[in-house]
Formats: sequence, C-alpha cells, structure tokens
Amino acid sequence: MKSVILAGGSGTRLFPLSRKKFPKQFLNLGDEHTLFQKTVSRNLKVVSDIDNIVIVTNNDYQFHVKNQLKPFLKNKIPNMILEPIGRNTAPAIALAAKYLLDKMGVDENEVMFILPSDHIISPDEKFVEYAKQAEEIAKEGYVVTFGVNPTKPETGYGYIEADTENSLFNHSANKSFNQSYRVKQFHEKPDLETAQKYIISGNYYWNSGMFAFSIKTIFEEFEKYTPEIFEFIKDKSYEEILMSFDQMPDISIDYAVMEKTDKAVVLPLHIIWSDVGSWDSVYDILEKDENQNVKVGNVIDIDTKNSLIMGNHRLIATIGIDNLMIIETPDVIVVAKKGEGQKLKDLVSILKKNPETKEITEYHTTVYRPWGSYTELEKGERYRIKRITVQPGEKLSLQMHHHRSEHWVVVKGTAKVVLEDEDGNLKESYVHENESIFVPKTAKHRLINPGKIPLELIEVQVGEYVEEDDIIRFDDKYQRCSE
Repeated sequence: MKSVILAGGSGTRLFPLSRKKFPKQFLNLGDEHTLFQKTVSRNLKVVSDIDNIVIVTNNDYQFHVKNQLKPFLKNKIPNMILEPIGRNTAPAIALAAKYLLDKMGVDENEVMFILPSDHIISPDEKFVEYAKQAEEIAKEGYVVTFGVNPTKPETGYGYIEADTENSLFNHSANKSFNQSYRVKQFHEKPDLETAQKYIISGNYYWNSGMFAFSIKTIFEEFEKYTPEIFEFIKDKSYEEILMSFDQMPDISIDYAVMEKTDKAVVLPLHIIWSDVGSWDSVYDILEKDENQNVKVGNVIDIDTKNSLIMGNHRLIATIGIDNLMIIETPDVIVVAKKGEGQKLKDLVSILKKNPETKEITEYHTTVYRPWGSYTELEKGERYRIKRITVQPGEKLSLQMHHHRSEHWVVVKGTAKVVLEDEDGNLKESYVHENESIFVPKTAKHRLINPGKIPLELIEVQVGEYVEEDDIIRFDDKYQRCSE
C-alpha cells in the first residue's frame, strides 16, 4: 500500500494563523510538531518507509514540505508531485495514480491510501489498524471511505449514511476486525435539526475525506462515472498529464466517484478525529485549564472562562470574559464569540477584496523561503526593515535590485557575502556577528550561510521602491530565475 498525502490546500479557516502562503497543515497548534509532520509520522506506521509515501502539493509549498520532512527523510529524496495549478481532489488522485505507475513502477493492483495532511487523529495505533483493514477491503475491488463516529450534531461536516443492516464482511471469526458497511448515500453539510436526526439514527458518520482503493479500481470508476478524467489520462504519461494539468476538470473525488459508485464501503472510525476546520474545533481538541480555557502563549487571565486565547509575541491579558476566542499574530488580532468560527471565511473574503488588506490574507509578517525565512519588523515610505534567517548550508540567489540599497548587520552566525565591485567583479567576504556590509543599488550580490548554526541578520532596505518584486535573479539554487 502507498500513502498519498494531499498537502496542497490553501484554506484560511484558521486565519490569522493560517494564510494562503502558509496554510494550516504547516502550523503547530500548541505542539512542537505541525499537522503535516504528524500526518507523515502517523503514516510511517502504516507503510513503514518514507519511500512508500507520496506528497501532492504545489510550487508554493514544496519547500515547507521538504523542510518539515527533514526529521523523517534520512537523506532520502521525498516522492513529491507539484501540481502546477489546483484542480481539486479527483484530478490530484488521478495524477498520483499515474505517478505510482510511471515513476514508482507499482502494479495496478497496488492500493492507494488517500488522506489530507491537516487532520488530527488519535491514537495512532488504532488508526494503523483501520488503515490495514481498509487495505484488505480495497484489495477486493471496493472503494473504501472512512467515516468518523459522530460525537455531536456537527453542521460543518458532510455525512455518510451506512447500510448497517448488513455488514460487508462477516468479521465474527476475527474479533480484531471492525465492521464495515455498504454506503447508502452521501449527504451534504446539514442544518442543525437534520444533524441531530443523523446522530439519533445511529447509522450516519462524518465524512473524513480519507479513502482507500486500488489503482485498477479507481481507474475503472473514473471511466464509468467521470469519463472526462479517464479519457484525459488513459493514454498520457505522468509528465504529459502534469504539463496539461490545467485542462483537467475542477472536481472533488466525492462528486467524481464516491457519490455515484456502487462499490463504496464505509469503515467507521471510533477514534479521536478532527479536520481542524475552525477555531471552535481547535478549542475542542486542545487541553483546557480548570476554567475550561485554552491558553497558548503569554497569557494572563482573570475571571475568564470557556475561552480560547492564542497568543504570539505580545502579552494577552483578559478580565471577566466568557465564551470568546482571541487569536493574536504580529499583524492581526481576531476576537470572536465561540460558535462563530465558520464566519472567518467571510472576513477573509472582505480582506481579499480590499487591495490594502489583500496581502494580509496571503502572507504572515514572517515569510518562509526555501533558504530560511524573513520577518518584517517595520515598513515605511522609502524604507523596510527585516530580520533574515538563513539555514545552515543554504544560500539566496545571486541577485540585483534596481531601486533599493541594503545594509546587513549580522547578529548571529557568520555570513559569506558575494558582492559585485565597481569593476563588475564578484568578490567574496565574511561578515561576523556585530559586523555589517553595504549592498549598493544594481550591484549583484548573494548571501550564504557557510556555518553549522542558523545565520541571523538585520536588513535595512532604503530606496524609492522597496517591494518584493524589485529583484532580478541571475543564478538560483532553487530554480527561481524565471519568476
């Protein structure tokens, strides 16, 4: 079995912590590990080796993926599919199937285990048991979907109606097996009254967005129910599909196959699960104090109850509040009543429409790059101040700016600087802690960390234009010269 982890989503339901360029799968929510790292770690217990995992993401996120995979790689290159454009889950799965066949040389009977990268699941051992069972069912030609046993009438999830009158397999001889059932019907997100009826009926499960099927089976189902996908991929190689991926239909696997197939089987999961789709769900899953408060960061609370308080750099002090959610980042503070978390998408839509606030929905004050990150400390007319971190062994592109000069002051580590002199020659020099260097306008330059610890420096940009697009790249380790 091969795990296919979908890590290309750019949801902003956890704004302001989640942004378009740094979505929730790469966040750590009150934990040292991110949701993506936890997903990979959990799947290694299913498929044993990183070589059996394929990550589907995009160009914007590939360096987040690589950096966060470092603890698991052991000097291996990860299997990565970089979608040139988002086309929803059905095309992503079709592309991943072609990757397995063409690039990894697997058989068409190989089982694909499809799962998102941003869910919380516990305990891992039970999850592995379910995954292994799903593999056995998928080998029989079924399309397995994982349904979560609902704990409340949730209106934010789709539901799977199971035919619980008849178990798919007779597991009575094997007590370790969990019951699985034919799917009667998939249901869209219900209103509260309908969700309450689902809970009472006992045969409805939350749709987890996880699936298992063989490559042969999913191709047969594409051919039967979404021929536009099948006809597009059947005679093309993986590379050809990738090059023309924008011609694929934008459709989810639920609409493309799951809601139409007669091979759908639901495997109910009796575990802790959350798609972390709102701050309300974050509150539900995190540890609470004696007053039912979730507190992360530098928080002082007086007479505060039933609240979520997520701090960043600043001290957050609360007095006499109840049932609130407060999320603080260096550039945005969101305050909302609990239960209103789903409305954040409305806030993000408003911000996107305004040219003055659109960038807030895309970038944090800290922006991650393949070589490290930078944090904007201050920006004004004709100047910009950043804190730059370059990871050991990494280097920025050889570049030039038309409209700004730069001053670099090293505060930690040693910088190796390549700088063009007045005669047009590139010369190397080393800049140590508490030393500085000046980079004139239009001078080619490159910043390198030759050391064993992160390099940190303060950059002061001065000029008539200090935006990020004033950059000409001449050579780049990360193939960004065409940007």
